[in-house]
Amino acid sequence: MASPALPVSLDDVLSAQRLLEGVVRPTPLEYSRGLSERIGAETHLKCENLQRAGSFKIRGAYNRMARLSEEEKARGVVCASAGNHAQGVALAAQLLGLKATVFMPLGAPLPKLLATRGYGADVEQFGTTIDECLVQAKKFEDRTGAVLIHPFDHPDIVAGAGTCGLEILEQCPDVRTIIVGTGGGGLLAGITTAVKARKPDVTVIGVQAEKAAAYPPSLAQGRPVPLAEMATMADGIAVGCPGEVPYSIVRALVDEIRTVSEEELSRAVLYLLERAKLVVEPAGAAAAAALLDAGRGAVEGPVVAVLSGGNIDPLLLLRIIRHGLSAGGRYLQFRVRVPDRPGSLASLLDHLARAEANVLEIEHVRTAVPLGIDEVEIGVRVETKGADHAATVIADLQANGFHPMVD
Repeated sequence: MASPALPVSLDDVLSAQRLLEGVVRPTPLEYSRGLSERIGAETHLKCENLQRAGSFKIRGAYNRMARLSEEEKARGVVCASAGNHAQGVALAAQLLGLKATVFMPLGAPLPKLLATRGYGADVEQFGTTIDECLVQAKKFEDRTGAVLIHPFDHPDIVAGAGTCGLEILEQCPDVRTIIVGTGGGGLLAGITTAVKARKPDVTVIGVQAEKAAAYPPSLAQGRPVPLAEMATMADGIAVGCPGEVPYSIVRALVDEIRTVSEEELSRAVLYLLERAKLVVEPAGAAAAAALLDAGRGAVEGPVVAVLSGGNIDPLLLLRIIRHGLSAGGRYLQFRVRVPDRPGSLASLLDHLARAEANVLEIEHVRTAVPLGIDEVEIGVRVETKGADHAATVIADLQANGFHPMVD
């Protein structure tokens, strides 16, 4: 049972669930055969990417905003977000008839920007991170009196997010492990509050992008510690410092925090697209990324991985697909030096064809300094059937006198 000293209780989450009835849709829990086979345990995907506005954020935003006094509602609301919280706040404001102003980073994904404006919010872009936008949102709050709707650092936000945990327990009563992508910690704290109060023996694991992982150093030092820098494609969880409210809950109740690389995130996005037929943004795929390479027996099943959002720019999705294919061994890029005479390229292509490697790009380089006067360097990019096939292609080239240098 959660400690009474914590800022959010099960009763708070249950109250949020009643308030959100008819506002949010219970999202599906989908069995994943592929992940189940990989980790040797029954695995399900909690599809918050299919929630209204494309992520779990409407849960907390509406719960917070609906509880404002009439005088506060009249002043309007302001928030800072890379996109998901922005859409949650904008949609909640539309449903409640409130004026909303949203600060989003420069370079925020266009679909998130357009969707936020589509819900009727005024959008201002500033800086490159959520933290920079938060500073501007607080200044706007001081200047205008609008109520700041923090993306994760408020009890009502955490309690609203916790309703996702209640749904998980209803949909998978025998769940043993829940894995949650984590930025500021609102969703992780909310789910953990609800789940640990009902089933204390369930293991809850938070997952952060390793290049934006503020929780491990913060937990080590016993307080929220800001990161000096961040660099991740997972903009939805690119938060430089945990919130005080979620941090206190995560520290007390969460069993483990793991990190995943950019390659693991891109592979997870691609895997969910190919195998689960689900469009999920990198931040939303963090929990699945933690499972893809976890190995058999790494977690106890049944397992639920929360897919927290699906708002992704198609251009970013295209880059991620390419990156994911490369990380998964489906693309192979190498350079090889051959004699600069007719037939050298044809011989190389013949060996690649026999190895069933599909050539995508070829580049000739004749002027590089290390090249001999009678040599040419050929850069090749091929499509393979996976990491094992890529290794076979390289071995075949080496066996036939080529010396490929893999990029």
